[in-house]
Amino acid sequence: MSAAPKHRDKIVRAAALLFRRNGYAATGMNDIVALSGAPKGSVYHYFPEGKEQIAIETIHYASGLVAKTLAELSETYSTPSDMVSAYGTLLRGWLAKSEYQDGCPITTTLLELSATSEPVAQAGRSAFASWKNIYQGKLTAAGVSEQRANSLASMAVISFQGALIMTKVEHSSQPIVDVVAEITSLFDAAVS
Repeated sequence: MSAAPKHRDKIVRAAALLFRRNGYAATGMNDIVALSGAPKGSVYHYFPEGKEQIAIETIHYASGLVAKTLAELSETYSTPSDMVSAYGTLLRGWLAKSEYQDGCPITTTLLELSATSEPVAQAGRSAFASWKNIYQGKLTAAGVSEQRANSLASMAVISFQGALIMTKVEHSSQPIVDVVAEITSLFDAAVS
C-alpha cells in the first residue's frame, strides 16, 4: 500500500496553515513542502494543477473542520444562542493561543483568489453554505420560520467572518465577544 494519502493530507494541512497565516500569494510551494515534510515530488504528483488546486483542497479541508465543530456544538447545546456562545468561546481561545495569527481557515485564500478563480469561489460558496445550513437547521429546530432562519444563519456566518478579520487586525477577542452578543440576541428574539 502506498503512503500517498498520508503525504497528500500532510500537504493539505500544511498549506491550510500557511495560507491562513501568510496568505496564498506569500506562501510558496517550497514553504508547503518544508512544513508538510512530504517529498517535493508528492506535491506535484497529487496536485498536478499546482498551487490553486492545493488552495481548493485546503478550502474543502478547513471548511469540513469548521462544519464538524458547528455540528458538534449544535448537537451539544440545546438552544441556538447557546451554540453561538460556545462557538465564540472556542474561537476566542484558538485565536488567543495563536497570538492572533490565525483567523478563518479559508478567508485569506478566498479574498486573494475568488475574483479570478471560479473553482476557488465555488469552494468558498460551498463552505459558507455548509456552515449556514448548520445554523439554519438549529434555528428551524427551535421553531424559527425557514425564511427567518435562513436570514439569521447568513447573518451569523457573515458576522463571524468579519469578527475574525477584526480580531486579527486588533489583536483582541473583543470583536468576537461583540458578535456573539448581537447574534445571540437576534437568535433569542427569533426563538421567543
